Formats: sequence, structure tokens, C-alpha cells
Amino acid sequence: MALARSSVTVGGYTLASRVLGFVRDVLIAGLLGAGPVAEAFVVAFRIPNLFRRLVGEGAFTAAFVPLFARTVEERGRDEAARFGNQALAFLTGSLLVFTLAAELLMPWLILGLAPGFADDPQRFDLTVAFTRITFPYLPCMAAVALLGGMLNVVYRFAAMAAAPIALNIVLIGALLIGDAWGAPGESLVWGVAVAGLVQVAWLVFSATRAELRVVLVWPRLTPEIKRLLVLMVPGLIAGGVTQINIVIGTLLATLAGDGAVAFLYYADRVYQLPLGVVGIAIGTALLPLLARQRRRGDAAAAAASLNRALEFTALLVLPATIALLAVPHAIVTVLFERGAFTAADSAATAWALAAYAAGLPAFVLVRVLATGFFADEDTRAPLRAALWAVIVNIALSVALMAPLGHVGIALATSLAGWVNAGLLGLRLRRAGQLAIGHQLLARVARIGVAAITMGVALGAAASVWPVAEAGPTGRIALLAALVAAGFVVYAVAVLLVHGTSVAELRSHFADRSA
Repeated sequence: MALARSSVTVGGYTLASRVLGFVRDVLIAGLLGAGPVAEAFVVAFRIPNLFRRLVGEGAFTAAFVPLFARTVEERGRDEAARFGNQALAFLTGSLLVFTLAAELLMPWLILGLAPGFADDPQRFDLTVAFTRITFPYLPCMAAVALLGGMLNVVYRFAAMAAAPIALNIVLIGALLIGDAWGAPGESLVWGVAVAGLVQVAWLVFSATRAELRVVLVWPRLTPEIKRLLVLMVPGLIAGGVTQINIVIGTLLATLAGDGAVAFLYYADRVYQLPLGVVGIAIGTALLPLLARQRRRGDAAAAAASLNRALEFTALLVLPATIALLAVPHAIVTVLFERGAFTAADSAATAWALAAYAAGLPAFVLVRVLATGFFADEDTRAPLRAALWAVIVNIALSVALMAPLGHVGIALATSLAGWVNAGLLGLRLRRAGQLAIGHQLLARVARIGVAAITMGVALGAAASVWPVAEAGPTGRIALLAALVAAGFVVYAVAVLLVHGTSVAELRSHFADRSA
């Protein structure tokens, strides 16, 4: 299996999903702006997403995929499918009980996670009502994460990567229907619940096609499930620390003034594009590969795979980071500034985007480096790094919120990401699983020079042709020209400084056995 090719498969579908996600967010910004309905939806959507990424995509995937990979290697696909069905029953059953409890306790849950809304009864009640509708999305997405993990282990990456496309198509349709009915906010939250069911149906169909038979069984606490739970407990924090930090930011943003929650949400949506296309894609492809290599005792191949992942990560994430830092206002203006979303909203969101962009390489590194631990069924080491990152995030958010407002919250999240990535890298290096030699450092430095060159060119072009001063069509054309020019400058620069070569790019996609 070629790591780069698998990453591109995941990244390609993720890119399509994120483009549709931008269409969705453009509609949300235009129809809801940054007002009470928008903020209520952000919290209502973020809360089940937090638990989904912690339990479904974070802790559960990190624990489940190596165990499932071991079962495939040692006992075959049929036995692995039986283990997967038992895990599916246990996970979804537990989360259905949790969802019922959350529905009953929703006012107290919102009070704890969005305390700033308590002073505005209308906004608080709307958030409670919206979250009750969206919360069943959680068990659906946990099932999707498990089924996707099964498919990824047998190198069927496309189905899971394509699932979020269904979410965005459903939400776009819900927004358009809701706008016609005069209730886009209410229609949007119902769309979230429907989209969860659609994605589950798609993954069940895909698993069946991959000869991984999905059947409903009664959950039992088998030795395999007990081992899964042991690995999950520390992974609940370690696998989703970025999401924990973002939710902490959301909580504090409810105290930072009107619009702060929405500004951080829109900025988050922009930087999540490169994070998803690069970090999530590489991490998704790398985990089953490392797990199966280490199950076979092939430490050299596993180390080589991790190094290839880091090189490929730097090649893609550094230019994305510099671009977001160079022209954040142009990006936000083109994407969101229309309808109820004003020029002042664009400026506030652009500052938050720049602050998040400063942490983008760290967020991606956390995804990639944590995979090195998860492949060995080690969730404790990432847990320790995650705890330090959460402590740093809380302390810096509180300290920076007073002078910088919502921008300080975003900056604190980025700095906490660097702490997390640094601790993970140090631990992997001490364990002998990460070799940061002169060649890797020199390669990253050359890529950095090329990315900075591109950033200077983008900044100069944006100052000569300011996007915000153009009309609606002109803005889109100017941003498209900036993106195209930035790509050309970076491609030429990275080849000139020998950050990569055409031959090396081809080698990334060459067939390598897992």
C-alpha cells in the first residue's frame, strides 16, 4: 500500500466534503449571520460533535483499529467482523443510553458548556431545543467511525472518507428548504439528525460490499471488549484533545461578548479544510498501516512509514499555514461576507483565523504522531501529553481573553497544540520510533523557505489588489487568482530549493506492501 496514495484518496474525498461544507457555511453565514440563531446552532452542532470525535473518531478509533488489525492478521476477516459487530453493539448501546440521559439533562448540559448564554433566556432556550434535536447524531457517528475503521484496516478508505459528503448535501438541502419556509435554523438542526442516519446506511452498505458482514448482536462484555475499554479510557482525552481545547474555547467565547462563538466557528471551519485534507487523511491512512506492520514485528518498516508521513505532511501543511497567515481577511471576505454577515464580522473572523493558522502544523502533527502510539495500543502516553495541552489551553485562554477577546482564545488553542505535538514527538524519539535526523530537518527547512516565499508573494499581491474592495464577482476572481498564483510560486520555489523533486513525489505514490 502506498501511504501517499491512500492519503490522497482520503484527502480527495475530504476535500470534496470540505468544499461542500464551505457551501453549507456560506449559506449559514448568509441566512443566519453571527446572531443568536447562528450561535445556538454552533453550540447545538458542536456538542454532539465533541462527543463523536472523542468517543467515535478519537478514543474508540485509536483503540479499535489496532485490535481489529491484529484480529485480521491473526484470525482472518470473518473473526474480525464478528469482533467488529460485538464492538458496534457495545458502543452504540452505551451511547444510546448516554443520549437519552443527555436529552433529559440538556438544560444543565448547556449551562455547563455555554454558561454565557444563561443571561439571555431566548438564546439559552433556543440552544437547548436545538441540541436536543442534534444529539442523536452522536450514536450514529460512533457507528460510522467503527464501520469506517473496519474498512480502513482492509484498505478500503474511500467509503469512510466519502461519508461526510452526505452530511453536507443533506444540510445544504435542509437550509434551502428551511429558507423557503422561513425557518432555516430549525430546518438545519433537523438536517443534522437525518444526515446521521444516511451516513450509517452508507457505511453498512460499504462494509457488506467489502465482505465485512454487519449484523445486530446483543452486547456482551467479552475479553476483547474489556481490552478495548482499557485502551479507550485514556484515549477519551488523548484522541480528541484538539476538540476539547476548541470546546473550552467555545465555553469561554460565550463569556467574551456577542458574536464571539460564531466568529470562532467560522474561523474553525476554514482552517479545518487543510487539517482534514492533510492531517486527518494521513493519520487515517497511517494508523492501519503502522498497526499491521508492528503486529508483524517490522519496526524498520513502521519507522520508515512514519518518516514518509512527516515529510509528506510538511510538504502540504506548511504552504497552507503560510497562506492562511498571509491573506486571512481575503479568504473570510470571499467565503462569508454576504447577507447577514457584515464587514465587521469578516474582520473579527479573519483575526481568529490567523490565530488558528499559527497552530495548524501542530494540529496536523498531533494527528500523525499520536498514530505512532495508537498503533502499539498505547493510549496512555498521548493522554499525558493531552493533559498538559489542556492545562496550557485553559490557562492561556483565560489570560489572553481579556486583552485579545476571542482572538486570544484561538491563539491559546494553537499554543496548546504546539505543546501537545512537542511532547508527543519527544516521547516517540526517546522510544526510538521517531528519527529526526539532519536530512529530515533540512528537508522541512527548505519546504519552509518555499512556503514563506509564497506567503510574501501572496501578501504583496493582496495589497496591490485588495479583495475586500472588489464587487461580489470580482472578489471570487481575485481570490481564485491569489490561490492559483500561490500554488505556482510554491511549486516553483519548492523545486528550486530542493524541498522535493518530481522523482520523490512519484516515489511517495509507489506501491509498497503493508
